[in-house]
Amino acid sequence: MIKTEYIKLAVVGCGKWGMNHVKTAYSLLGENLLYACDAFDSAKERVEAVGKIPFTKNLQNILDDKSINAIIIATPAETHYNIARQCLEHGKHVLIEKPITLFSSEAEDLLNLSLNLNLKIMVGHILLFHPAILKIKEDIDAGKLGNLQYVYSNRLNLGTIRSEENILWSFAPHDISIIQFFAKTNPTSVKANGARFLQNNIEDTTITYLEYPDNVHAHIFVSWLHPFKEQRLVVIGDKGMYTFEDTLKEGKLKFYPKGFTNVGGVLQKFEGEYQIVEIEQKQALVEEQKHFFNCIINNEEPRTNGQHALEVLRILELATDSLKRNNGKLE
Repeated sequence: MIKTEYIKLAVVGCGKWGMNHVKTAYSLLGENLLYACDAFDSAKERVEAVGKIPFTKNLQNILDDKSINAIIIATPAETHYNIARQCLEHGKHVLIEKPITLFSSEAEDLLNLSLNLNLKIMVGHILLFHPAILKIKEDIDAGKLGNLQYVYSNRLNLGTIRSEENILWSFAPHDISIIQFFAKTNPTSVKANGARFLQNNIEDTTITYLEYPDNVHAHIFVSWLHPFKEQRLVVIGDKGMYTFEDTLKEGKLKFYPKGFTNVGGVLQKFEGEYQIVEIEQKQALVEEQKHFFNCIINNEEPRTNGQHALEVLRILELATDSLKRNNGKLE
């Protein structure tokens, strides 16, 4: 139960995803959603359709309002650093949509500033609030899968094409955040390959390989040039395996008691029937916002805190460097 009287919120950025934040926050906080802010007048009508939410085009109005203690930033990624820094400097806790910033040096600055000011930074890696991901994490930690061996994720669809970022930065942050959540450490190696078909210098499809300590491996295949939508995560351990397919209507999460065991130096396969794992019907965005509010109220560290977001960003940068090397032409 959220003690909503302690949260006075503003949402900055009222585009498509920003409006999802506005609607969710209004359902949770009601009149304690004090402001919605956007640079374009056209957003005002969208906000007013949700409820009696004051609208402003001027961020300074929000920064100067001392009653506001929390701000959700859902603006274009290139604006995250500047807006988040201003919010922190004015004493506001921030939930920033992914990626936290475009450069790890900027993310480090925000993280250090938040620590110095004793303010919360949380980043919208929303899948870490999905009941299926939390169930897999719970079973990894409980030893149900045994030793983690490898993870692979496919995130594929036809569009929406972006001109300001490639498919790696558009889709892969979700998967990197999940793998980091499961592995609980940073990769020792990051390699990526990609291809460009629709626009110069913007990859439409990439495959990223991550290698972690203790012989844990992962790969991430993302594409916005694909005939059908697929969101599939496979998690392999030496005692069992999980699959999560979010595009399915039923049976999204399955556990497979399958693998190999060493008997007297001989590998033997064990294979049982898969089990559909029931998960709670909760909306990840609702759970994300509730978590943000509760972390402020109870002075707790967010699951997707600034450090987690910084690690995801550094992996994106390493993958980008690898893409540049691998997509370069030999003389």
